[in-house]
Amino acid sequence: MLDTMFSSIESVLVVSLLLTPVISGLLVTLLKRKRIIEVTTVVSSFLILIQGLFLLSSILEKKSISLFDGIFYLDSLSAIMIITISLVGFLSSLYSVNYMGIQYDKLIVDRQKLVRYYQGFNMFLFTMLLVPISNNLGIMWIAIEATTLVSVLLIMLYTKQGSIEASWKYLLISTVGLSLALFGIILFYYANSVYDNSFNSIHGMDWTNMVENALQFDPNLVKFAFIFILVGFGTKAGLAPMHTWLPDAHSEAPSPISALLSGVLLNCAFYGLLRFHIISSHSIGSGFSNTLLIILGIISLGIAAASIYFQKDVKRMLAFSSVEHMGIISVSMGFGVFLGIYGALLHVINHAVVKSLLFFSSGSISQKYQTKSITDTSGIIKTMPITGFMFLIGGLAIIGMPPFNIFMSEFLMLSSGFSSENFLASALVILFLVIIFASFGKHLLHMVFGNPKSEMEKGDFGKLSILPMVILGSVIFIMGIYVPEPLQTLIEDASKIILVGGANS
Repeated sequence: MLDTMFSSIESVLVVSLLLTPVISGLLVTLLKRKRIIEVTTVVSSFLILIQGLFLLSSILEKKSISLFDGIFYLDSLSAIMIITISLVGFLSSLYSVNYMGIQYDKLIVDRQKLVRYYQGFNMFLFTMLLVPISNNLGIMWIAIEATTLVSVLLIMLYTKQGSIEASWKYLLISTVGLSLALFGIILFYYANSVYDNSFNSIHGMDWTNMVENALQFDPNLVKFAFIFILVGFGTKAGLAPMHTWLPDAHSEAPSPISALLSGVLLNCAFYGLLRFHIISSHSIGSGFSNTLLIILGIISLGIAAASIYFQKDVKRMLAFSSVEHMGIISVSMGFGVFLGIYGALLHVINHAVVKSLLFFSSGSISQKYQTKSITDTSGIIKTMPITGFMFLIGGLAIIGMPPFNIFMSEFLMLSSGFSSENFLASALVILFLVIIFASFGKHLLHMVFGNPKSEMEKGDFGKLSILPMVILGSVIFIMGIYVPEPLQTLIEDASKIILVGGANS
């Protein structure tokens, strides 16, 4: 039986990919010694990255892989998510060693909380990895809901009033949102089951099955169901106006967790939304869902533009920046042409890399300055030369300055907006991006080049704090001028999966 189940290298890789963080979490629970649980988590995260790269290679060759009687299904869209989660997960585990080590040395966290942190870290990776490989949309929903439950425990790690309030707010709003998404999934399942009478089949909720039958769905039911999906998964993805949990949760979490929340968790929720966008587009054409994606994207950009200007807390500023970039991805996807979808998927990767760099560097800066206040943080480049330089690189990249990676994906997004004749939406995007550029740039210049307090001790933190930032900074620069061919192929294949019923560029 096992020979049948593990008949291919891909089936072994998928099971290994899921088991690695689980086993690592168990080892952390059993061993509990600081150095051992740090090494265990870094090694397991590295193994996840290697396994992700092997899966990427297989998907590039075979285009799609169905495993274990269709329970798991991987295509290029899944691969983009897996490689993003794996990369940010590994670098976050590496950065955690120094970041949490300092907190442990300063008695901010004790051994019990440190163990809880690494347990949660591993389980967080497990739940996020389960999302893009699940073919059954019910399992995918459970995985996304599980990310909420695990990440809530990480956000409230410090058990301070602010972190507990942020955790409850996040739990409440996300759970309500995901409950609406579940209702939308049930409606899609009903539409599918009515067509092929699959009420008793476990495959009635499979994404592949729904896409195949989508043309036969009741159009009104599809529209109704997609609205629930959009509001539900949009809440979790941080799209405005359902984003209210995000600034509190991202600012209260430990910085490596903030990087995971902002860099990949939001993408996981948007991935769920995209899978239903594809089904809806197959069923009734892409116009309905594209319009809704553009509207929510524009609202997200507008709220982010107004909020970033008034921010006094650096992590809250980065959190609102995440709302902005999820808005950019949503608008670009909503333009519905190949160039826009390609740009949106490239932006998913670019934003994950840049935002992780910013949360890592801001985490080190907050530890050095003992504050998250923008006003009280100045002259970083003088007090922490390498970290300050990396924060500057991340800041310039996030506001879309060339030659960094975000510029390229935003350029593709705007080009697709004009080529698809979405002039009003494109003009509003440009207006909001200019406001964000000025607001974020003003805060960035003050923090990096201002005058530091004279009593500040100069120097960066340890190598394990710097190394992940240097890797991310290098990726940001390289991706700004060159997208590796395998990645180009992967994004092109994923764009073709999404582009159904829409206009061609």
